[in-house]
This record gives sequence, structure tokens and C-alpha cells, in this order.
Amino acid sequence: MQVKPVGSALRAAVAAGRRRAEGWAGSARALDVLTALSCLALMALDLPGLAADDNSLNGPQAAAVLTAGSATLLVRRRAPWLAYVTALVFIGWLHELTLIQFALYSVARYRGRRAGVLATVGYIAFTFVLFNLPGWPLHRADTLSGFLSLVVPIGVLATAVGIAANRQDLVRELDARRAEAAVLHAVQQERTSVARDVHDFVGRELTLLTVRSEVLSTRARRTPYAKDFEELADTARRAHLVLNEIIVQRGERTPSTPGVEGLPALAEESGRAGSPVCLRLDPDVHALSPLRQAAVYRVVQECLTNAAKHARGETIEVSIAADGPSLRISVSNALPARAPGRAPVSAGSGTASMSERVRSLGGSLTATRTAARYEVVATLPRG
Repeated sequence: MQVKPVGSALRAAVAAGRRRAEGWAGSARALDVLTALSCLALMALDLPGLAADDNSLNGPQAAAVLTAGSATLLVRRRAPWLAYVTALVFIGWLHELTLIQFALYSVARYRGRRAGVLATVGYIAFTFVLFNLPGWPLHRADTLSGFLSLVVPIGVLATAVGIAANRQDLVRELDARRAEAAVLHAVQQERTSVARDVHDFVGRELTLLTVRSEVLSTRARRTPYAKDFEELADTARRAHLVLNEIIVQRGERTPSTPGVEGLPALAEESGRAGSPVCLRLDPDVHALSPLRQAAVYRVVQECLTNAAKHARGETIEVSIAADGPSLRISVSNALPARAPGRAPVSAGSGTASMSERVRSLGGSLTATRTAARYEVVATLPRG
């Protein structure tokens, strides 16, 4: 069973990002070690030839040199050029072409296409000069055919694979940033929605207060309290103006969020869409403040949307009950035994906005997932 407390959407997003970054860093280090060991194993196959023909190194010395060269791949993400330069030294000294493949791939992947192409051109030029030196290598076929059939394909292929991996890294990073931006945008939209609801609900009360004060001022015109009622009416008007200046945004106005009276219509709409709803509503919920009723509506709305995406056709249990000083909202549904053939389109930001609405009223939200059921429980102070 997985229990996911949802407090602040921003803190949750940052924490998730840190966990992903830590997990990625750990797997990246392990992959670098595996890459270095793989390179060393391939070069070790040529140890007898290195000791006998290519240079004066004996077996242990050659093993130590190859190990040191392979170790440069451990820092290939931060310093891929170190492995590249070492590989060129190995080509000129040991006639070894294994390390250069890993180095070119690392440069292209972690420094981009331009650096990869530049490194490949330098490698080809360097080896072309070496292939035309007298006596190098000791055992070679025709210089041009050997160069074109061995050196060029090795460099081009390694760089091409590195560039392709670099593009995949950029796509993954872009997707991650888009998801983060979607969450932040959803939270900001929910905050704007809360502010507009505050304006609508509080503004209505201020209007009633203004009208009532003016009526009382008129009735008490010849009494000592007339001036006090007039000042009260002016204060209410000024408060309403300040509320407008602070909250009302320029542009298109969106209607305020419905209260609990909109839940039956929401449940009926979900049923028509193929996800029947069993709604249990405590009568005391109707006495909640408009802002709390709007929060109830938003939580139920988002939960029904999620259920329609991930558990279409399953009955959704919605329970809203006043439990002492708290209000408890519970929305649960069974999970289908078989996942849908095509994953639903989802930005993953609905839970963040729902949590922001609940948190703004001093409440908390928890999502619990088991193998067979998914449940969201929100708790709000009744106020």
C-alpha cells in the first residue's frame, strides 16, 4: 500500500525532483563504473600484443597503463575531454583504438553535437597523420584502405550514437521541466481561483453590509447614531474597492467555484460519462462557509476527473461528512484489473492544484493507493 501525503504542492514537487536527481546520480555513477570496466576488459584482450609487439611494456605495466586510461571514463560526464586526450595518446603510443570509441561517445553525449563533430574531425586527422608515418603501425595493410575501413567508421559511429543519446537527454530534461512548469501553473491558477472566490463571496457580504448600513443611516437620520452608520457604510465601500483592486484581475472573468449544491450535477455528469457516483452528503455541510464549500467541490471534481481517466467504468464512492470540528472528504474507486491499452492524457498537475486549495484553508490531503483501490481523503477545519 502506498500512502502519499499531499501538503504543499511546491514542496512536494521539489522533494520529488530531489529524489529523482539523487536516484539518477546514483545510477549514473554505477553506469560510469560499468563503462570503465567494460573498456578495460576490451583493452585487456590485447595485452599480449601490447607487451610483445607494440611497445616495451611488460604485462603488469601494460595492465596498469590500460587501467589508468580506463579510469578517465569515471569522470566522463564532467570532463569528457580528459578521456579523449588520453585515447589519442593511447593511439599514438599503444596503437589502441578501444578507448577512443568510449571517449568520442562521451564528448558527443555530454558536450553536444558541435563538440562531438569537432572531436571526431580531430581524431580522424590525428590518426591519418599517424597512419602515414613510416613504420607505424608495425603490421598494417594498405594505409588508405585500413584508414577508411577502420578508423573513420569507429569515430563516426561512436559520435553518432553519442549525439543521439544527447538528444534523448535533452528531450527527457524538457519533459521534466514541462511537467514542473505544469504543476507550478496549476498551483498558481488554483491560487487565482481562490482569490476570485474570496472576492465574490466576501464582496457580496460587503455589499450587503453597505446597503444595510445606508438603510440604518437613513432610518436614524435624526438620531445621534446617523453619523456612525454613514461612516460604517463608507468603510464597507472602501473595503470593497480595496478588495477589487487587490484581487480582481484584468481580462476575462471566470465564474466563482460552485458550492456543495453543485455536487449532484457533478455526479450526474460523471455517471453519463461512464463512471457512476455514489454520493453521500452530510446535511451539515450546507452550513459551511462558501470558501469551504468551493474547496469541497474542487476536491470532488478533480477526483472524479482522475477516476474517469484511470478507472473508467468503476463506481466512485464520494463521502462528505462533518466530523466534530473537522470536515472529511473521502473519494475512492476500485482500480481496473487490467491497465488501459493507451495511457490517458494527463499533465499530473490536478493533484497539486487540489492540494493547494485544501492547504489554503488550513487542511490536509492524502492519497492512498493499493493494488485494488485508490482513495483520496481531505480534511478541512469547519471554521
